[in-house]
Amino acid sequence: MRFWRRGLVLQALKSSWGICRIHRQPPPPPVPKVVATWEAISLGKQPVPEYFNFAHDVLDEWSRLEKAGHRPPNPAFWWVNGSGAEVKWTFEELGKQSRKAANVLEGVCGLQPGDRMMLVLPRLPDWWLISVACIRTGVVMIPGVSQLTSKDLKYRLLASRAKSIITSDALAPKVDAISADCPSLQTKLLVSDTSRPGWINFRELLR
Repeated sequence: MRFWRRGLVLQALKSSWGICRIHRQPPPPPVPKVVATWEAISLGKQPVPEYFNFAHDVLDEWSRLEKAGHRPPNPAFWWVNGSGAEVKWTFEELGKQSRKAANVLEGVCGLQPGDRMMLVLPRLPDWWLISVACIRTGVVMIPGVSQLTSKDLKYRLLASRAKSIITSDALAPKVDAISADCPSLQTKLLVSDTSRPGWINFRELLR
């Protein structure tokens, strides 16, 4: 009788051990491999650099990693308007276009790091492109909405002492009405497919 009970106990233990073995928790996921400097910094594996530039240290780094096959080729920028027209840039294309835009700001407009520039545009791809170009060059971008009046524009230009303004066809006449009263304003860039007297066409320069 004792041996029979002993056998039942051993059989129950073996069964329970098998169930635990089958239903045990999966092993923890592996630690992701660090493939970029900014990731190493966020994980505390590298110190925070003294100087940091988002365009150089993040966007250009992701472009390099995609070329090397360390990142999947995902779009860096994807814009769709109400009519269904699309603009899609890879990290390499965004980097190339933003460097060309940076050359416009530095070369044509003569802007230096710390100079101020007003950016008043609707939701166009050019807005993000110029924003990245400002980060590259160290130019201080002053964003504004398209509903600004001439009085609003004048106040902001005088208060900021901005040296340049970039806007669209809709706001260009308002800027012309007050530009003579803004002595710091040196260049006016137009984001348009047409030209306007006294304005530099931004899209033509990119092409």
